[in-house]
Amino acid sequence: MRFSGIFPFVRNEYPPWTISRGDPDARLGVKLFYPQPLQRKVTFFWGYRNHVLTDALSELPVHEKTLPANQDEKKQGLPLLQELRAFFHLPVAAVAADANYDTEEILSYILYEMKALPVIPKNPRGEQKRGFQIRKDSILCPGNLKMHRRGKMTVRGRTYLQYSCPLYYEKILPTRFLTCPAFHPKYFQQKGCNYLLRLSPTVRCHIDYNSQRFKHLHKQRTAVERVFSRLLTITMQTPTVIGLQATQNHCTIAHISVLLIALAAHRLGFGDKIRFVKTFLPNLKL
Repeated sequence: MRFSGIFPFVRNEYPPWTISRGDPDARLGVKLFYPQPLQRKVTFFWGYRNHVLTDALSELPVHEKTLPANQDEKKQGLPLLQELRAFFHLPVAAVAADANYDTEEILSYILYEMKALPVIPKNPRGEQKRGFQIRKDSILCPGNLKMHRRGKMTVRGRTYLQYSCPLYYEKILPTRFLTCPAFHPKYFQQKGCNYLLRLSPTVRCHIDYNSQRFKHLHKQRTAVERVFSRLLTITMQTPTVIGLQATQNHCTIAHISVLLIALAAHRLGFGDKIRFVKTFLPNLKL
């Protein structure tokens, strides 16, 4: 199984400072795409997002939820998995997603509650920034100074050792340095750099990111793009309704249509055509 978020229901694109008067339930969302490698384009739209759980093998939707476009898709990952487990009781071997879903809560739920393999790469945004060095029991800041140890702190059940800028918290160093040796902007904007050394074990220690199974399953993520393409064929990108409830109904009907086509193909003995949405609906006008 896998989950991800898509960007349907983009009726019209508006500047971010305008208000969608025609649909008061719609919210401002952000759409990213890459027209060329390493070239990112950002656009804003008023509308909704459809968050989908799909089966990577059959490439069919399993569970979906439509919310206003300003809802963070990362925060919908765990509720979708919990609802999948409560409603369908499906045996799940692995859950694949992109690095945006690399959170402790999601990884722990997949590994310990679902007893499945999380196939989610590490998000580099969650790692400590470069420039800090660990030498035995000391932490060196980007200016190569031994940082001041301030003690332990616990956040969301995870314990860290906190280290801060020695130029602010040590009595001797400020007499030797007029300013930060690395000219770090945090020295001038706040009380220098902070570094959190995690003491509590992370769930990522129990995931073998270099295993052949992880790499093989991660390559199957491309199936989600084909799932989205078929859903967008059924007018999900340009619905004729407005309002959250009507849009949710429209989206659900689109998912039901895809599943009905798959069921009809299977029962008629055409198992290889369960995903032939355009063939079954040739006269559908977008």
